Amino acid sequence: MERGASGPGGQIRRLVTARLPGYQVRSIARLAEGQENVAYEVNGELIVRFSKEPDPARRAARVDREARLLAAVASISPLPVPEPELVAAEAGCLAYRKLPGLPLPDLPPQQLASRAAQVAAVLGTLLAALHAVPVERLAGLVGTDDQPLAGWRDDAGRDYRDTASAVPAARRGAIGTFLAAPPPPGPGALVFSHNDLGIEHVLADPRTWALTGILDWGDAAITDPAYDIGLLYRDLGPAALGAVIGGYPAGPADAAALRERAVFYARCSALEDLAYGLRTGQRTYADRSLAALGWLFPA
Repeated sequence: MERGASGPGGQIRRLVTARLPGYQVRSIARLAEGQENVAYEVNGELIVRFSKEPDPARRAARVDREARLLAAVASISPLPVPEPELVAAEAGCLAYRKLPGLPLPDLPPQQLASRAAQVAAVLGTLLAALHAVPVERLAGLVGTDDQPLAGWRDDAGRDYRDTASAVPAARRGAIGTFLAAPPPPGPGALVFSHNDLGIEHVLADPRTWALTGILDWGDAAITDPAYDIGLLYRDLGPAALGAVIGGYPAGPADAAALRERAVFYARCSALEDLAYGLRTGQRTYADRSLAALGWLFPA
């Protein structure tokens, strides 16, 4: 609980008091820290996020852009997204009312595994809606993320070299084979997508398993449509990949290419998250990645 006049708690109190007149701050709790942001919860109902970007100008531009982007996404997404109530770009701060539900990693793992296809099918409808939007509509709000697949493979190789000792011996041969092979052909066209659709950004009702929101749109970009599909495969397993690809509006040839790239991204991103989790001490990332290696790199 943050109570002091200095530090994050004091900064949050000052910002909320100045930008939301009449709103009384009764409690502040640190929620989580990711690669891009640190999040706090105010009164159990308001999420206050601070960008970790160190450069003040880039930080302010990122927060302002994300606030405008969320307004645009809200008109596209079939699932709820955060709606900003406080935007303090100069402080790198964005605040919104807490969406209902819990992040998927906080739900019982066995139940999540049994509902992977169900969850992925709904997320597939989200991706289909996002990917269908003309990219010109998002001009000025998002950038283009089109790193060549060879670059992804090279980065994954560096991540693996840093973490190989933590990888089960039964997975090392398959990882080595993957890293030595040429990557698949790149996408024919780029689309607008969330670009970081890991399950930590997906909320669900713990009783009904209905999806209640999609968080963290800060990395949204014009990118390969297979990337977010790959993250769902990484986090939810083979049933999820089949559920998304099976309902995706693509012909057989396009679906096969989409699947191949999704598997490629899933493998690269699992190695990336493993390295990040071990480097930062955030065991959630490392443990989830180690579990995913079982289906991503079968012995």
